[in-house]
Amino acid sequence: MDVSRDKIWRTSRDYFFIVFGMGLYAFGLCAFILPQGVVIGGLAGISSIVFYTMDVPVAITNYGLNLILLAIAYKVVGRKFVLGTIFGATMISVWIGIFQPLFANGIVQGEPFMNVVLGGLLIGIGVGMTFTHNGSSGGTDIVAAMVSKHTNVTVGRMMLYCDFVIISSSFFVFHDIENVVYGFIVSGLAPFVADMIINTNRQAVQFTIFSSKWRDIANAINNEANRGCTVIEGMGWYSKQPVKVLLVMCRRIESVTIFRIIKSIDSEALVTQANVNGVYGKGFDQIKVKLHDTAPKEEKVNKNNEENIPEEIGG
Repeated sequence: MDVSRDKIWRTSRDYFFIVFGMGLYAFGLCAFILPQGVVIGGLAGISSIVFYTMDVPVAITNYGLNLILLAIAYKVVGRKFVLGTIFGATMISVWIGIFQPLFANGIVQGEPFMNVVLGGLLIGIGVGMTFTHNGSSGGTDIVAAMVSKHTNVTVGRMMLYCDFVIISSSFFVFHDIENVVYGFIVSGLAPFVADMIINTNRQAVQFTIFSSKWRDIANAINNEANRGCTVIEGMGWYSKQPVKVLLVMCRRIESVTIFRIIKSIDSEALVTQANVNGVYGKGFDQIKVKLHDTAPKEEKVNKNNEENIPEEIGG
């Protein structure tokens, strides 16, 4: 029952932050980008061009294009990807539909560069928050996923190609090079901020501790910081004496607590701290990768043939 409740809590939290992240994305787009006539990458950029030229609300075009791409992607990348994307794509369109009429004239007047920067920051934060909680806004993510399924082009590179084409095409529609430059600024700033949000959430540190009071330090870290320690056998080559080395991994925000524990027990301990991109496993982040069957093709064929052989009757 506890596992079920924990799973429900994690899932509910993920959906809440996906909704909130898509709200930030839509707010940044509608309050700062659209009033400036700037076209950004992704389906939001295509929808913006349609809005500027045909006055069709961005939310309607964005959602319609997402549904078309998801229908095509269903057979290419599978049901799980489509179901995981459709919620985020729905929420971004709902939020845009709400915010676009409210901020038709924008918030900051006469400051296009400031609007572009603020919009890019909010879009990046929204996307980063959504990805951190296993969500997706759809758009060119879908195209990139389909292309990478059958080619060697990576998802990131394909998204970059799509954004470049969309933003560049706006020049042929509006003949305004300044807005094209602003569009590239947003498309450069937003992924950078999104990466910062994603990586900050996973940042962790690794401590290596040399101390004659290693046992007391290890117990204190276990009891006070609620973190585990690994004791490694070593030898000091200068003294030729065996030593115990503590290996501790924790989140960056917990590093001050670890330092305080060490200093309170042995102020002369030798300590190294190293940054790591992520720590996965019990007490940290979950490993979220899809396991692929790596068995050779011949073994798969033989296995399938064996499964199809009927059992002998009355053996």
